[in-house]
Amino acid sequence: MDYEKLYITGEWIPGASGTFIDVENPATREIFDRVPAGNAEDVDKAAKAAHAAFPAWAAKTLDERIALMEKFLEIFRSQEDGLIDITIKELGSPWAFTKGSQVEYQYVRTRSYIDLAPTVPMVEKMAESTTYREPVGVVGCITPWNYPLGQVIQKIIPALLMGNTIILKPSQHTPLSAYWLVDAFEKAGFPKGVFNLVTGRGGEVGNALSSHPLVDMISFTGSTKGGVTVSKHALESVKRISLELGGKSPYVILKAEDHDYNKPIHLCFNTIFLNSGQTCTAFSRLLIPESEKETIEKQLVEIAKEYTVGDPEDHNVKLGPVSSRAQYDKITSYIKKGVEEGATLLYGEVPKDLGETGGYYIHPVIFTDVKNSMTIAQDEIFGPVLCVITYKDIDDAVAIANDVRYGLNAGVYGPKQEAIAVAHRIQSGNVYINDSPRDTAAPFGGYKESGIGREGGVYGMIEFTQQKALFDTCKE
Repeated sequence: MDYEKLYITGEWIPGASGTFIDVENPATREIFDRVPAGNAEDVDKAAKAAHAAFPAWAAKTLDERIALMEKFLEIFRSQEDGLIDITIKELGSPWAFTKGSQVEYQYVRTRSYIDLAPTVPMVEKMAESTTYREPVGVVGCITPWNYPLGQVIQKIIPALLMGNTIILKPSQHTPLSAYWLVDAFEKAGFPKGVFNLVTGRGGEVGNALSSHPLVDMISFTGSTKGGVTVSKHALESVKRISLELGGKSPYVILKAEDHDYNKPIHLCFNTIFLNSGQTCTAFSRLLIPESEKETIEKQLVEIAKEYTVGDPEDHNVKLGPVSSRAQYDKITSYIKKGVEEGATLLYGEVPKDLGETGGYYIHPVIFTDVKNSMTIAQDEIFGPVLCVITYKDIDDAVAIANDVRYGLNAGVYGPKQEAIAVAHRIQSGNVYINDSPRDTAAPFGGYKESGIGREGGVYGMIEFTQQKALFDTCKE
């Protein structure tokens, strides 16, 4: 795969700047490849290409677009080994997690969008009119580094199925897997200009996309701060915006009569420790009954020992490195902050300074005696750091769960009906009850500062449409 070109108007072309961004393997700190440092000139070329391709693509029937997407999915599936390898190298995600969550789950997502596309209500008959849904136009997709395939699939597949054309700007830290998607679109026979790839830095390519007059919509996933910046640029020309932003998700464990918390602890740990905590939906605040504190803490320590850290190429390792030196330093500073604020290190330690060799490894950390007002309980750390907070009763648990500026995800574990009642009171776009699995047909998105709009299922496809009402009941 040649990563030193951009993909615009169905052609692989050099970046206008002639400069590149290095891609580092966080497990070894080795620079192993590079991509073009795109700029406003590249964005302009891509915007013109996508704009020119839009009328013909929008005019295709849904069946025609689905047929092309079926070909894409077939090729996408055939890339599995290569996608696993490149994701491990650019992100440091361990083999088992990469295979299941980073790669194979994206086939499930793509299949779900294809199957649900015919059910999107594109035409609705009203009493005195007919309402139609039409594609928005050119969509600029700006994606993060933590799920370099997943966050791209969540945007480009529904947007394309609904008849939009795309300019993708993947993260500068994990841009390589996106090239495999371009290869699949090209081999599937997508028309030139329908899908375009411009790599580069967020402050340059992202801002240029958000400001370009031929871009009709911006779909952004990343930090809340980044989303606000992108939105300001987009709203200068009143573009449509869809934002999936940060989270500081609560996981409420209800009191168990048998005092066995093995299952909910594993469920919580799988979100906050796997992918090294670099997941926006991670259950980073564990809310436990005050009366069960000692019992649960003992179980937390024992179970945490299962979450091994090491070489992401090792099939048995559960945690690899964090993604970059910047991430390593940020997470380390928060762990130090937790100690300074008076929280107790129940498990783990403050990471030591990096030596000359080795990757950006941070072992799981569990803080207890955490007050919800502490910085570590309010800020999105985006690392394998869990805050354990006690509550007195259900009202107290709900108040703590909601006392944060985010509202992306949450979980409640306990007797089903009681758990559902608690879930209804939590201010969050998604709430998991006990061990219920994720549903790809469900909408995904947040309350408060966690975002605007929804991804996933029919609602995720509707996001990439706009409505037109025809007042058509006149008598001939």
